[in-house]
Amino acid sequence: MEYSTLGNTDLSVSKLCLGTMTWGQQNNEQEAHAQIDCARASGINFIDTAEMYPVPPKAETQGLTERYIGSWLGKSGARSDVVIASKVAGPAAWLPHLRSGPRLDAEQITQALEDSLQRLKTDYLDLYQIHWPARSTNYFGQLGYHHVDEESVEERLELSLRAIGSLISQGKIRHWGLSNETPWGLMKTVSMADKLGILRPVSIQNPYNLLNRSFDVGLAECSHRERVGLLAYSPLAFGVLTGKYLNGARPTGARITLFERFSRYTHKQAELAVSEYHQLAESRGISLTQLALAFVNTRSFLTSNIIGATSTGQLEENIASLDVELDEEIQVALEKLHQVHTIPCP
Repeated sequence: MEYSTLGNTDLSVSKLCLGTMTWGQQNNEQEAHAQIDCARASGINFIDTAEMYPVPPKAETQGLTERYIGSWLGKSGARSDVVIASKVAGPAAWLPHLRSGPRLDAEQITQALEDSLQRLKTDYLDLYQIHWPARSTNYFGQLGYHHVDEESVEERLELSLRAIGSLISQGKIRHWGLSNETPWGLMKTVSMADKLGILRPVSIQNPYNLLNRSFDVGLAECSHRERVGLLAYSPLAFGVLTGKYLNGARPTGARITLFERFSRYTHKQAELAVSEYHQLAESRGISLTQLALAFVNTRSFLTSNIIGATSTGQLEENIASLDVELDEEIQVALEKLHQVHTIPCP
């Protein structure tokens, strides 16, 4: 296993991070524990979750993912051996069951963290992330930006940062990060944190894969210069970059088969791009899954690549991507395909 330093911290995190958003929906507690054991055996020490998981979010399952991690921590006694990251949900009308509609004020951030700590059976989080910002911007599948005049955007951000700072001073959070953020949001947050004397964010968790390299456009430079490394989520584009959905296939039990809401990567332009990436992988004698993950692993701004699976077999294949070396010839071929299929999906 390879390891990276999380921002300007003294934390060393595995280059692959175990994603968990299927636990409690597509995976039961026993399967979740088996995945953690498999990941730990390979050297993965980084686990990412969120208060709203599993996904798709609903009242009857909310929090199960953190509970499964908590029960594993309880029986293993391995809390000091793993880096645990969770997230607080931003404003969302589609989460009415979560604190009667989540907000990012001090009261709700504090309550969300306390609830997560209780479910996780720990008294601190190594990394606490703002799941998405409290303003209208382009995230969750929206590539273009459409401006909406809003009052008190910066004031709301300051209240959130002060709440985060207080929780850090109490020892309940070691470090914090952003998620689904834009270049403006990242730079404004860094500037405001400095102004308020609060620790800077150390990471940004955004989508990044062969079908969505929007991070390259503006955030990559911010990430390097401000030392806010990428935690790449959806590196397999909801499983589309495994090739299992090619030619309209819908495997039984697969995420896109089960949940139509995950259709972001399934339109015709995306399928054309996936088909060509699949041909490239086959020509080199590797799976499309491993090509897609190995590509993300090469990014200079990457801190950790968040891999998720619904079986230990899938997880093992994902982990094996670290053994795949992309030589100059295949990297040139990937860039040529990228020029044709620049950002087919948001």
